[in-house]
Amino acid sequence: MNFKALIAGFGVLSAVAIGITACSPGGSDEVNIYSSRNEGLIKPLLDEFTAETGIRVNLLTGSGDGLLSRLLNEGRNSPADLFLTVDAGALHRAKEADLFQPVRSATLDNAIPEHLRDTDRLWYGLSMRARPVFFAIDRVDPSEITDYMSLADPKWRGRICVRSSDNVYNQSMVAAMIAHYGVEETETWARGLVANFARNPVGGDREQIHAVASGICDIAIANTYYFGGMMQSTDATNLDTVSKVAIAWPNAEHGVHVNVSGIGLLRHARNVDHAVKLMDFLASVEAQTWYAEVNSEYPANPNAPWSETLRAWGDFIADDLPMSELGDNNAAAVRLMDRAGWR
Repeated sequence: MNFKALIAGFGVLSAVAIGITACSPGGSDEVNIYSSRNEGLIKPLLDEFTAETGIRVNLLTGSGDGLLSRLLNEGRNSPADLFLTVDAGALHRAKEADLFQPVRSATLDNAIPEHLRDTDRLWYGLSMRARPVFFAIDRVDPSEITDYMSLADPKWRGRICVRSSDNVYNQSMVAAMIAHYGVEETETWARGLVANFARNPVGGDREQIHAVASGICDIAIANTYYFGGMMQSTDATNLDTVSKVAIAWPNAEHGVHVNVSGIGLLRHARNVDHAVKLMDFLASVEAQTWYAEVNSEYPANPNAPWSETLRAWGDFIADDLPMSELGDNNAAAVRLMDRAGWR
C-alpha cells in the first residue's frame, strides 16, 4: 500500500464536497458496502483496495440508524454485501436484527483481538475509540481523576459536561459499567454524575470539550478522535480550545472505556468472497495505520503503530471488556440512565 500517497490524497478529498454513491446490484468483480462513516474517512482505503485487487467497491454512506432501517426494508433484495458502522451498540442492533452472517477468516482472527469482535464472528472491530476525561489545564489537577466512579464525587458538583443519554457512546459507556459493577452500583454512580452536571446535556462531544475551554465546566467526557480533529484544524476556536484542555486517563480499576467502529458481512450478500477479502484488507496493518493517522482512532490491530498524535497523548490501560457486552447491556443502560435523570 502506498501509505504516503493515501495521506496526501486524503487532503485533496477532504477539501471537496463529497456526495453519496449508490451501490450497484452486484457483479463478479465488485463489492457493495453501506457505511455510516464519513466518506472521506473510508473512500481512500476502498480505492486502494480496488487498485490492489481489481475489485470495484460501490459505497453508499448515511447515518447508522438510517442505513440499518434501509437494510431491514430491503431484506434479501438489498445490494449491500457489508455494513460498516460505529459503536458496538449499533453493531449489536444489526446483529439482533439478524442482518449478519458469520465470517470464517484466519486473517481477521489473527488481526483483531477476540474482545474487539463479536463472539459469533458476525462483526469485527476496525478501530478503537477511547472515551476518557478532558480537563481544564488551569483549573483541574488530573491526579483527581482516578476512574469513572470518581466523577460522582460531590467535589465535581456543577463542574462536569457530557452529551445526552440518547447518544450511543454514553449508552455503551454505561453498559460497560454495568458489566463491571452491576446495575445497582452503576445507577448510584449515574445519579451522582447527573448531580454534578454543569448544565443540561447539549451538543456533541466537540461541544463538551469547547465548554471546558470556555469555563462552562471543568471536565468533560468525550471521545479522543474529536480532540484529534480539533488539533488538526485551522479553525481559531478549535486551536484555542486544544491549548486550554488536556486528556486525563482514568486507568484505575478497569481502565479507559473504549468502543469500536466495525464491519459485518450481510446475510444476503451476493459477493461474499470479495466482501471477506475487503474485510481482511481493512484489518491489515497498512489500512489500520492510515486510519490512525487520518482520524486519530486507535488501531484495532495491535500490530499497527499509533500515529504521532496518539503517541503524544500518552499511554493508557484500555478496558478489555468484550465489545459484545456493550450491546448486550445497552437496553439496561438506557433504562438506568433514564431512572438517574440523565436526559
